[in-house]
Amino acid sequence: MLAPKVVGMAAAFRGKVRKVVYHSRRLSSQEQPGPPDSSPESQLPAVKVRRPRKDPSGHSVLLFPGQGSQFVGMGKGLTKYPNVKEMFSAAQKILGYDLLTLCLEGPEKELLKTVHCQPAVFVTSLAAVEKLHHENPKAVETCSAAAGFSVGEFAALVFAGAMNFSEALYAVKVRAEAMQKASELVPSGMLSVVGRPQAHYKYACLQAREHCKSLGIEDPVCSVANYLFPDGRVIAGHKQALDFLQQNSRRLEFIRAKPLPVSGAFHTELMASATKPLREVLQQVEVRRPEIRVYSNVDGKRYMSESHVRKQLVKQLVSPVKWEQALHEIYERSQGESFPQTFEVGPGRQLGVTLQKCNRKASQLYAHVDVTASET
Repeated sequence: MLAPKVVGMAAAFRGKVRKVVYHSRRLSSQEQPGPPDSSPESQLPAVKVRRPRKDPSGHSVLLFPGQGSQFVGMGKGLTKYPNVKEMFSAAQKILGYDLLTLCLEGPEKELLKTVHCQPAVFVTSLAAVEKLHHENPKAVETCSAAAGFSVGEFAALVFAGAMNFSEALYAVKVRAEAMQKASELVPSGMLSVVGRPQAHYKYACLQAREHCKSLGIEDPVCSVANYLFPDGRVIAGHKQALDFLQQNSRRLEFIRAKPLPVSGAFHTELMASATKPLREVLQQVEVRRPEIRVYSNVDGKRYMSESHVRKQLVKQLVSPVKWEQALHEIYERSQGESFPQTFEVGPGRQLGVTLQKCNRKASQLYAHVDVTASET
C-alpha cells in the first residue's frame, strides 16, 4: 500500500498535468476556445500547425532531428513566417523561460542541457515546417510520411495531427526533465561508433560489461542505443564501459569511437526511471491516430493507433532507436518506382547523412530546411 504522502504527491502531479493540459489545448487551432477565464494561462495565443493534405501525387517525406542537432543561433529570422512567433510565445508560457532567446543567444552550456535542448529542437523543427510551407507549399501539403529521431518523433506526430503542439511540448518538457534526472543517477554517456564489416557490436558491449563487473559495478549497462546506418552505431551505458570500448577500439574493429556531448545513456535501461513520468503525462494528453504514416523508433514500423503511440513513446526511452530500419521501411521501393522528395526539417543535417548511407538513390532527392533565415 502506498504511503499517504506518495499518494498525495501523485494526485498533485495529475492535477497539475490536467490544469496545464486544459489550458494548453486552447492553443490548438483545431478546437474551440473554452469559457472566459481571467487567469494568466487563458491569455495563451493560438498556435496553428501545418498538416499535410492527403494527396500522394509527387509526395514528400519529412524527417525531424533529435537531441544533439541544436546550435546557438538556430531560429534566427524564422519568426517572420506564419505561426512561428506564436509557437515560441506559447513555449515561453509552457516552459517558464524564454526559449527563443536561448536558441538565438545561448549560452551554449544551457542550450546543451537535456532539459533545454529537447524543447528547443522540438519547437525549432516545427518552425522549420512553417518556413518550408512558405517557400514550397506543395512539399508540406503532399507529405505522405514522417519520422523523427528520438525527441524528433514528437514533432513528427504533431505534424501528422496525432498530438496538439502545446500538449506535445508539455510532454517533451516532462520527458526532458525525467531524462535529465535519470542521467544524474550514475556516470554514463553515449559513444558514436563506426566499425568495419567484421565488427560485432553486441559482443563488444558484452566485453565492456564484463570489464565493469571486474571493477565492482553491479548490473552494468552497455548496449547499442542507435542503429544509424550499416556499420554506424551509437553505444550507450556506464562511463567505465564506454572508456573500455574507446581504449580497445582497434581490437574491436572500430574505425571511429567518439563520445557524444550528451549527459546520459539515452535509449538504454539507465533511463528506466524516466518512463513513469512520461507514461503519466501521455495518459493525460490527447493522442490521435496519425493522419499520415509516422514511423516508430522502437521497431521502425508505422504507428497504427493512439494506444500504439502512447506505448511506443514510453518504450522508446529504454529501447534502441532503430533509425536504419525505419528508413528501410519508408524508402522500400519496387524496381523502377520513383522516390519521394525528402526534407530534413530542423537543426543539423545528420539525418541526411544517414539517409545517404542507407539509401543513395533516395538521398538524391534530399534537401535540408535551414533553421536560420534572413531577417529581411
